[in-house]
Amino acid sequence: MPDRADPARPDHPAPRGILRHRPERWLFKGIYGLVLASALVAALDVPGEGPNPGQDALWVLLTALASGAAHGYAHVIARRAAADGTAGPSRLRAVLVEWPLTAAVLPTVAMLLAAEAGWWAEETAAGTALLFNTVCLFGLGASAARAAGLGRLSSLRAGALDMLIGLLIIAADALVD
Repeated sequence: MPDRADPARPDHPAPRGILRHRPERWLFKGIYGLVLASALVAALDVPGEGPNPGQDALWVLLTALASGAAHGYAHVIARRAAADGTAGPSRLRAVLVEWPLTAAVLPTVAMLLAAEAGWWAEETAAGTALLFNTVCLFGLGASAARAAGLGRLSSLRAGALDMLIGLLIIAADALVD
């Protein structure tokens, strides 16, 4: 039995919602944002330093915005180089299309802001964000594999490999602490 999903039939309507246009791009950027948020939370949660979850949340958000803008602008530059020095009218769109990267860090930002509000300790917020992002990495990795046409078992393996990135960040954070 092949481990492939049924090919999409043209008589089926296009998917609705945010995944309607090029879901693989949305999934790629979401995974990238989750890894970025996890790495930043792990790096910003320095043992021995006083807690500053509000500032950490701001750094996570600003870094995601800067990364998205840089990634989008890199596409503009690449298109310009490939098109003999001309750039199309979609420069701003190329930057704005990176929104899934920023959206992926928002749960982490919310958890850090909850710690700033005193709802829980920064260490708890950071640990919860790392676990949440790791579970989301599994889900997005498996979803990306399914969108690529892989079967269930292969999609679960792909999700597990993406989740491994989050587990490595958690392990590195534990070793550095």
